[in-house]
Amino acid sequence: MKKTIFFLFFFVLAFYVASAQEDPVKLAKQAGRALTSYNMDPSNVSKLDEAKTKINQALQAESVQALASAWQTKGEIYSTIVQREMMMRQLNPSSPLSGDNDALEAFEAFKKAYQLATKKFEKSDAAKGIAEIQAYLTNIGLMKYEAQAYDKAFRSFDALIQSHDILSAEKLKSQLDDPEQYKNQLFVTGLCAQLARMNEEAEKYYMRLYEKGDAPSAVYEGLYQIKSEKGEQEVAERILKEGRRKYPNDSGLLFAEINLSLKKGQLEELITGLKQAMEQEPNNISLYLTMGNVYDNLYQREVQAKKDAKAAEYFAEAKKYYEKALEIDPKSADAYYSLGALYYNKAAARTQELNALPQDDYSAATIKKYQQIQKEIMALFDESLPYFQKSEALNPNDINTLIALSEIYARKDDLEKASEFKKRLDVVRSGGKNPSSYFKL
Repeated sequence: MKKTIFFLFFFVLAFYVASAQEDPVKLAKQAGRALTSYNMDPSNVSKLDEAKTKINQALQAESVQALASAWQTKGEIYSTIVQREMMMRQLNPSSPLSGDNDALEAFEAFKKAYQLATKKFEKSDAAKGIAEIQAYLTNIGLMKYEAQAYDKAFRSFDALIQSHDILSAEKLKSQLDDPEQYKNQLFVTGLCAQLARMNEEAEKYYMRLYEKGDAPSAVYEGLYQIKSEKGEQEVAERILKEGRRKYPNDSGLLFAEINLSLKKGQLEELITGLKQAMEQEPNNISLYLTMGNVYDNLYQREVQAKKDAKAAEYFAEAKKYYEKALEIDPKSADAYYSLGALYYNKAAARTQELNALPQDDYSAATIKKYQQIQKEIMALFDESLPYFQKSEALNPNDINTLIALSEIYARKDDLEKASEFKKRLDVVRSGGKNPSSYFKL
């Protein structure tokens, strides 16, 4: 008797489990019927939710994953979801989306259906679904771009490009049929990839434009940056030169060339580029500070070579550009510091001359020369001091300014101020901040 009861219990349990595990193919068909019910009565949103749940369950089975019809159903379900929700957003912009990118889900499903299709109508239906979802791939891609979710924007735009390629192969109408619009979309897709640090994908899209020979200037700049980061410096510089020849007035390429010349220490080449940039951006203070720095470096090079006339010429040029920077921004701490450093470094160069004098020569001529150089050094420090004071007034936590002030006051035997700036320097070096400046403008 007990064995009979156990057998009946086991039979009932097995029947229940078998019933609970529905046939995946049937689930896919049920999902399609639920979508049809929703389309007949769009107020019955529960049917759309049911369709989504059942198609996702069905596609977990390998047998269903091989069916173009199942993927077509999924594409139609997700396409319906995104169309419904985007329509609601037109009425209420704050209306949420249930998925992160249902347009992308729909496209991937339609693409799978297209790839698996064995019948003409299956390919046609999949292509039709892809055409309908294009606008939503664009809209959601733009939403992701504006939210600075560049990786997600790239995926949406990448799908948009793929959709165009499929529709073109089928000789169907696409949103990207206009050559200029297609070209622009290739660039935007590459840009999103680059902003997302997906350099391999960005390079792929930029190269599609570059190889056509009519790429916009930003493509040359983007490829230069990507190739440089990959360590392909020779290729990067060749692309940059091509871009500069093709777009001689493009500021992005110009600044890339300037930065390259700066990195390679090609000072004379740098001057040419900076002068052109100044013509295009006459109020860009960083250009004048950079130019001043270039001439400062040239000045120091000529001092080392003992070419005094050329050194004096470059010193005057450096001073001119730093002062021009102050005309643009009278409160530029960097400009004040640079002017102070110009005189400070000149004093340091003279100090080397002083140290080169014979230490055991106490003749009147040597002593006189020593005193003369010492006087010139102190005069140069005095000229640099007001600039450093103004720099400190504008930025009391700049380490280089505090070092200069501490050393100048020590040389002037003003131990109180030398100690004050040494304390302020220690605060910054220990990670702190001076609450206020010592000097006031």
